[in-house]
Amino acid sequence: QVQLVESGGGLVQAGGSLRLSCAASGRTFSYYAVGWFRRAPGKEREFVASITASGSATYYTGSAKGRFTISRDNTKNTVYLQMNNLKPEDTAVYYCAGSSIAAGNIRIRPSDFQSWGQGTQVTISS
Repeated sequence: QVQLVESGGGLVQAGGSLRLSCAASGRTFSYYAVGWFRRAPGKEREFVASITASGSATYYTGSAKGRFTISRDNTKNTVYLQMNNLKPEDTAVYYCAGSSIAAGNIRIRPSDFQSWGQGTQVTISS
């Protein structure tokens, strides 16, 4: 399995931006589809965005569409989540996850992914 490490979280004011990174080590990352998920305090984990192994397709949850952009650089074994116009309701721990199964397809369910990072905290102040 690939090992994943998130970074880039922090505290920003509403309307600000953050770029999260998901760095992979171990197996060939370009064979993995990657998703971003988040868990807010007292809430269930929810899907945010996903990208196929080649980066040819992306998919977003409704609240992320138009504000967040998922991308990847397979030469650097890294997936990014650019988050703009952040809102207090975006406050959560953000996790990246990798799937080597059907990696050419968009994956959105937590059960689709075999590898998970430890998470990075994102806090948006109003």
